[in-house]
Amino acid sequence: MSELKNGFLTAEEVMDILQVKQSKAYQIIRQLNKELSGMGLITVPGRVDANYFKKKLFYEEN
Repeated sequence: MSELKNGFLTAEEVMDILQVKQSKAYQIIRQLNKELSGMGLITVPGRVDANYFKKKLFYEEN
């Protein structure tokens, strides 16, 4: 998965990873950032924490 040096993914990267259109990528970013804000974390509009994105969207077996 493509990750920026600062640990955030842009809408363009979300589009590439999920093969969705720009509007859907922004919708997903807004949803994930809302969840992060609800946990008391600071978010950046138009970007999402790469680790949280991976945790929420990809299943990993233990």
